[in-house]
Amino acid sequence: MEWLFALLTISLLVWGVVLFNRLVRARNLVKAGFADVDVQLQRRHDLVPRLVEVVKGQIGYERGLLDDVMAARTAARQAEQSGQPALMDRPEATLAAALGRMMLLAEDYPELKTSQAFIELGAELVATEDLLSHARRFYNGAVRQLNTRVQQFPDLLVARLFGFKEADFFSAAIEARTVPAVGRLLGERESGST
Repeated sequence: MEWLFALLTISLLVWGVVLFNRLVRARNLVKAGFADVDVQLQRRHDLVPRLVEVVKGQIGYERGLLDDVMAARTAARQAEQSGQPALMDRPEATLAAALGRMMLLAEDYPELKTSQAFIELGAELVATEDLLSHARRFYNGAVRQLNTRVQQFPDLLVARLFGFKEADFFSAAIEARTVPAVGRLLGERESGST
């Protein structure tokens, strides 16, 4: 009878270790996913001043819009330092909208639309927004997996015992609204040159 009790105790211990390790793996995927999103957000933030300088050289009197873009970038960078997706959503959405408005200016300024620096930075922004979208999808998938484990029986027993918490999703508000506008502008340029 003692061997049965010992076997049951060992089985429960192994079961607990397996659940704990699954939770740790899920939490680490969330951290890795957030790090990927953070890298892409930083890349976007680093592109903004260069893009503003190119646009500023072509359209001097749109200063208010350029100031809005830089202010949105500053707010997004400050929110990024929090490391909390819920606090980063709104500033990142504001930055994406401001970038979209700035990119649409190219339609009114043919010399800007044909500027090689603008075209190259626009292409880099499109690539960055695509990478950001992929990173955010990976992150949200990892968050969904962690949150499911933390809420699901029997994992929730181990999660509560060891203090595992649910993670925040990045909302769709961060979705890059600038990509279609930039892509359309670059597509017009390429089709116009062929």
